[in-house]
Amino acid sequence: MSQKLITAPPSNDQILQMATRLRVLGEPLRLRLVHQLLQGEFNVTALSVQLGTTQPNISKHLKVLQQNGIVTRRTHKSSAFYGIADRSVVTLCDTVRTGLGISA
Repeated sequence: MSQKLITAPPSNDQILQMATRLRVLGEPLRLRLVHQLLQGEFNVTALSVQLGTTQPNISKHLKVLQQNGIVTRRTHKSSAFYGIADRSVVTLCDTVRTGLGISA
């Protein structure tokens, strides 16, 4: 007999929140950004070099992640640094990797 994981189905509002989170993280570059930011705070220039894409592209995706509470933005002098605001994305990504049989 399989173990019951969820005791009650989520409400419609919760379903919408879950769908939004999955949609936001469903873009490959955003997932790469999240995993890079798990290493610490970075500015857009460093992220663009490390991930091999343009600064405007990085900025566009960081904005979506920030608007959805996944990353945070901190300014220091004239630079902006981004970091992870919601560490539950680590658990979510680990759960997906486990479900796909992908080892860390």
